Amino acid sequence: MKKQKAVYRFCRYEGAVLYAKKGIPYEFSFNAQLVLDEICFNWNKQQLIEQINHSIETNNKEEFMKYSNLYRHYVWE
Repeated sequence: MKKQKAVYRFCRYEGAVLYAKKGIPYEFSFNAQLVLDEICFNWNKQQLIEQINHSIETNNKEEFMKYSNLYRHYVWE
């Protein structure tokens, strides 16, 4: 039995250069977004607590009311 021969002819691509897209999986980006949101939430909450404590120490009622109203958004209980 004769061996079968395969002949290949390569033609050079003359179109625009194509680049592969390197994407991050959705689960990783979603998880990273959740972690960043939680870090920002906790930092903002801590800053408000410090402002409230400072206004209590200085007996400034206007600042205390302002920051305590902002702090209500961070407490859902």
